[in-house]
Amino acid sequence: MLGNWQAGRAEQKRAAEAGLEQVSVRGNFLPEHTVFLDNKVRRGRAGYEVVTPLRLSDGEGHVLVNRGWVAAGPTRGALPEVRTPAGVATVEGIVRERLPRVLQAGPEQRGRLRQNLDTKDFAAETGLALRPFVIEQHAGTEDGLLREWPRPEAGAEKNEMYALQWYSLAALSLALLVALSWRKNAK
Repeated sequence: MLGNWQAGRAEQKRAAEAGLEQVSVRGNFLPEHTVFLDNKVRRGRAGYEVVTPLRLSDGEGHVLVNRGWVAAGPTRGALPEVRTPAGVATVEGIVRERLPRVLQAGPEQRGRLRQNLDTKDFAAETGLALRPFVIEQHAGTEDGLLREWPRPEAGAEKNEMYALQWYSLAALSLALLVALSWRKNAK
């Protein structure tokens, strides 16, 4: 039963991965509200993910765009300069329910440098009418940001391995039961 449960979880995760919605939106970035998500590592270097709200051209409010990764500078005292396109920009990417969260000790942060960013809290803080999702940008502007996102799969392989372990344990238990019962009956 535990093996079946893990196999089912793997299938659920694959279905969620397949359901990722690709979008292309147009609007104006609001660089004054850019947030740097701290402690993001790419290619063995520490840096930040850059999140900027986009005012949608269709007048339907704003959406947070996870634009990409930038390396941290030589000191943690100054945030790196990030080019933000002026005027109307086209953003292509996938819809994410939220930004990834990491463990955070202490109260929720404010300002440009943060560990986590919650869409609802940020909307209340800035007064922007934010859509309840985030766009993970995959193509678009020439801003120098790295867009090598971790694979979007949610760990289906891990659940498959757990299922294999449970099935193997069940087979071993059955084999031991038969072997020990046979030895007992042979006497």
